[in-house]
Amino acid sequence: MPSLISEIAPASPAEALQHFSRRLAFETDCSDVHQSQTAGNVDYVLVDVRSHDAFLAAHVPGAINIPTRTMSEQRMADYAPDTLFVVYCAGPHCNGVHRAAVRLAGLGFAVKEMIGGLTGWVDEGLPLQGGSNETAGTGFACEC
Repeated sequence: MPSLISEIAPASPAEALQHFSRRLAFETDCSDVHQSQTAGNVDYVLVDVRSHDAFLAAHVPGAINIPTRTMSEQRMADYAPDTLFVVYCAGPHCNGVHRAAVRLAGLGFAVKEMIGGLTGWVDEGLPLQGGSNETAGTGFACEC
């Protein structure tokens, strides 16, 4: 009797290669963002898509705040068309990051999600910037 894992046959290695390669085109993680910041190799704009108040309470160092609802053609006109945006929200429990990615892609920008958001950042043991200095990976306001 097959396990719950093998009950549905896995994809072929070729299909898995294609799938996971595609995911990397859409995602990055907290560790890679932190490593690129530490190395001074920042060729993207890191964007916290939550509300201004939530951003002030705690955010990833180096991030700017552009709430999703403010991402208009006019607001984003300050950025070159080839700008790569890396967006994050409170954590995996919120789809605000996906709404922001849709908005930016719709405006013609390249975009990746920083998977895990603030929750993932804290889970990695990385420092936050802002007024609250939260250290637990829970309780981050989204307000997106």
